[in-house]
Formats: sequence, C-alpha cells, structure tokens
Amino acid sequence: MKRILILLYQVLIWLPFFAAATIVAALSCTVGCLLGGERIFSYYPGMLWSRFACWISLCPVKIVGREKLDKKQSYIFVGNHQGIYDIFLLYGYLGFPIKWIMKQSLRKILFVGKACEAAGFIFVDNSSPVAAAKTIKEAEKRLKNGASITIFPEGSRSHTGKLGKFKKGAYQMALNMKLPIVPVTINGSFEVMPRSSIRLHPHRLEVIIHEPIATDNPIAGDLRTAATVIRSLSEQSREAIELALWKQYK
Repeated sequence: MKRILILLYQVLIWLPFFAAATIVAALSCTVGCLLGGERIFSYYPGMLWSRFACWISLCPVKIVGREKLDKKQSYIFVGNHQGIYDIFLLYGYLGFPIKWIMKQSLRKILFVGKACEAAGFIFVDNSSPVAAAKTIKEAEKRLKNGASITIFPEGSRSHTGKLGKFKKGAYQMALNMKLPIVPVTINGSFEVMPRSSIRLHPHRLEVIIHEPIATDNPIAGDLRTAATVIRSLSEQSREAIELALWKQYK
C-alpha cells in the first residue's frame, strides 16, 4: 500500500510541481544571466529549486560542516555521486555560489541546458586529451566573482552507492588555480533515486563537508612532481569522503 501511495504522490503531485519549478528556475536563470545578473541568477534560482526538490520529495536534509568554509574563499568541491539528488544537495545546501562541471549530454535537456549555458557552467568534453585540457582551461576562465567549482570525480553516478574510481581533472584544476579542495560526503541519495530507477523513494539525506585540503603548486615543468601531488590530493579527498559514508556504502 505504501508503495502505491508513493507512486500516486509522485505522478499526481511531485511530477507536475517539480516540472513547473524546473521551468521557472531555468527561465529565471537564463533571462537573469543574459541581462547581466550572472552573479545572482546563476545561483539563487538553482539553489531555491534544489531545496524545493528535496522538500517536495519528502526528503529531510541534514548538513554538517559548513562552518569549516570561508565565505570569502573560492573552492573546488569534490563529492561522491550516488544519484541525481546529489545535485540538489550540493546546489541547495553548500551555501556557496558554484559553477558546475557537467556532461555534454546535459546540454540537450529542455530549458535546463540553456540555463546552464547562460549561468557559465562548464560542459566536459572527454573526446580526447586535448579536448579535456581545454575543458579545464575553460573552467579556470569561468571561475570569477567569488564563485566555486563543483565536480564529481567519479564522473558518473554509482551503480551500487559505493565509491568509484576518481578521475584527476578536479585535482589538476585545483593545482592550476591554487584553490583548496573541499571533499564532500553525500549519504542517502542512492536510496531516493538511483541511476537504475525513475521512481521516487523518500529517504533522509545527509551532506558532510570536510576540512579543506590546501594545494601546493608543483615546480613548473616538473611533471613527476605534479603527478605525485595530484595522486596525493585524490587519495586524501577520497579517504575523507569514504570514511563518512554510511555503513552500507562502504
């Protein structure tokens, strides 16, 4: 009976209200950014939309560790990727203006793709090493007005809720820009809507913000040093994220 009630709620209430909120947020972001208000409209419509998404999904959210962040500092946030609700959690509850690094395929989503373009989000091109390097350079150009960057180092949503292998792009970017890396652990998103399902399963959600990790720029031209630093940053952030995962995700 509970499953039937949740399904009815999803179809009759969640879906129409979420769709309407998505269109309103996307249009507000697009128009506001195109009129020159990128600093405000690239963040607040998406932040409110994300919080509304969690609320209407009947998912209580607990966030821990925001006091570790300096409002005047830009960061590169790296988090585990359990499900689609990870986006709502980071956009809605980090409390920072952020630029997303996203898959190219998301550019095709109606309304949302245009809003992301207008907001200055960066679309990843992994078609070749040269294209990937250009993506990092583009991200460096877009990081302005006190914004931070958010990226999922795993690259795609987990099939099991457990942590996957981390890619190096976020850490290379952090070194190039001399920005602290902030590991973020997400719990519960896999329960709400894993990548194998489009059905809603209300569940409690948790975001744990860890201590920022300082980055040291390696000696120019010393590729071995750079590679070592990148590997170390990846291992440190992955360990911090994994330690705070709920037991079933370890």
